[in-house]
Amino acid sequence: MRWIVAAVTLVAFAGAAHAEAGDPAKGEQAFKVCMACHAVGPGAKTKVGPELNGIVGRKWGSVEGYSYSADLKAGNGANKVWDEATLDDYLTNPKHLAPHGKMSFPGISQAGKRADVIAFLKQFDASGNKK
Repeated sequence: MRWIVAAVTLVAFAGAAHAEAGDPAKGEQAFKVCMACHAVGPGAKTKVGPELNGIVGRKWGSVEGYSYSADLKAGNGANKVWDEATLDDYLTNPKHLAPHGKMSFPGISQAGKRADVIAFLKQFDASGNKK
């Protein structure tokens, strides 16, 4: 009986780990709701929000020419980096991380969908080319 419980637990954890990794193809589809304000890829430009090329590993408030809120620009955001965990937190509820931020998007409640979006964004280097 114990080995059945252990096997079920192992399968559950394996499934959760796989979901956390995210699927870039699904993330590309999920990112479509973000495209009204953000761009990514070759030639991406700032729109209502900053372009997101190289966002994973990029410092907060670092896109030239974009006017960030005080929550995200140098000072409050100094030396902070958009890692996967921080992006996940932000995409869950942007106002949690940046209460005075400009982003009016309510967030993505599904963990798998957030992981997919992050996996999609993670593909792009700072120039917008896929790694």
